Amino acid sequence: MVENHTHKRSVLLAGLLTLLFSLGSVGMGVAQDPDPDPDIITDPDPNLAGVAIDADGVVHRQVFRDPTGQLRRRRIAEARAALDPDIARPSPLRKVSLTRLERAIAKQLEAGRQPTAAMRHLAGLTRAKYVFLYPDAGDIVIAGPAEGWAEDLNGRMRGMKTGRPVLLLEDLVVALRAYPPGGKQAGLIFCSIDPTQEGLARMQQFLRSIGGQAHPGQTQAIVHGLQTSLGLQTVRVGGVPPSTHLARVMVEADYRMKLIGIGLERPPVKLTSYVARANPAAVSRNALQRWYFVPNYESVRVADDELAMELVGSGVKLIGQNELVGADGGRIASRKTDRASHLFVTGFTKKYAQLAKAAPIYAQLRNVIDLLVAAAFMQKHDYYARANWSMEVLRDESQLPVEIHNAPRQVASAVNSIWKGNRLMTPIGGGVEIRASLALKSENLLQDNEDAVKQAHGEVRFDNLPDDRWWWD
Repeated sequence: MVENHTHKRSVLLAGLLTLLFSLGSVGMGVAQDPDPDPDIITDPDPNLAGVAIDADGVVHRQVFRDPTGQLRRRRIAEARAALDPDIARPSPLRKVSLTRLERAIAKQLEAGRQPTAAMRHLAGLTRAKYVFLYPDAGDIVIAGPAEGWAEDLNGRMRGMKTGRPVLLLEDLVVALRAYPPGGKQAGLIFCSIDPTQEGLARMQQFLRSIGGQAHPGQTQAIVHGLQTSLGLQTVRVGGVPPSTHLARVMVEADYRMKLIGIGLERPPVKLTSYVARANPAAVSRNALQRWYFVPNYESVRVADDELAMELVGSGVKLIGQNELVGADGGRIASRKTDRASHLFVTGFTKKYAQLAKAAPIYAQLRNVIDLLVAAAFMQKHDYYARANWSMEVLRDESQLPVEIHNAPRQVASAVNSIWKGNRLMTPIGGGVEIRASLALKSENLLQDNEDAVKQAHGEVRFDNLPDDRWWWD
């Protein structure tokens, strides 16, 4: 578990104003509705929110406006005109050979060219549903639904028909490098956003300065004072290089989830926030709430011959700290989570598939978790050696660089205020924690009782496939 002992210095102070502030989020805002609607639904197209990371590594929230959808339609039309009609056509199960793809990329690089758009976007796959091994052909194939893609205003590549984000070559590469041929198994892959010790000390000093006297007219000043005293939080990424797109996905998903939890971002589906449920008196008995995105480890169905695996379900859970699982599979002891926190993480998990459909960042998080689990499966079952694939190009940063983004290092504190109690509610922390190998433990694997995965493996055909063709329907 990613531990942050400085969080424990946070205290509860009596007062008239209930404040909720997140030490693991960014963004600013004040909510002063005395009776917030717990079931409020946001604008029908909330997907134009995102983050930008500047050259100093500071994460900023950004929102684009396209109220009529005209800009997106224009971009889709331009993308459709540029794409090969075959690859733009939706497919229920497109196949991408990893070994053939690497050979195609190598040819591009040898010719002094970069990977094509089709390569960079894995032929439009929107999810990795299967991984297949064909030892005799020397092929490892990932397969899933696919469609043509276009860039949205936030720079995400999304399907023209469904709006789902497509898989990216750079995320696949990061996943494969985390579980390489003959390499050491990756440990914890995580992101965490933590306050500095100095910021916590300044926060305590500020809270002492306002004492127990507060009234509605001071709300803006108190919120500003807390944000200023806490200052910038530190972003940590582990297990994968922080300057990769995969790391950015983890950080943004964590940040956006916490903004929903504290009421500063309206969810795209019907979902009750933590702040709408929270009882300040109950929070005072459990001074620190921490929420984590983790994989749903019961998500892998394996054929009995181990030549194929299927990824099923939503793939992601939001949990409280007391539900974290350690590297050995055991639960990590923690204080009891309060009812409001439990209901929030449970509701978020229950509606994760809806959230992923409505807000692309959560689909992206699911996609990168799927890729990490798939890579861990390939390594565990020695697909690399059985396919005689050393992954020489994809594993080499000097040949195929993916550590090309501004690494997230800091975010601003987020503070929300609700007049609904008489205690000061403490910070919310957490992050993303991925131990992909846990999904492959025998107790978590799903049985292929009807041989559906084995059958899907057998239905893939290479007949009349040209040597240079790396994807097909």
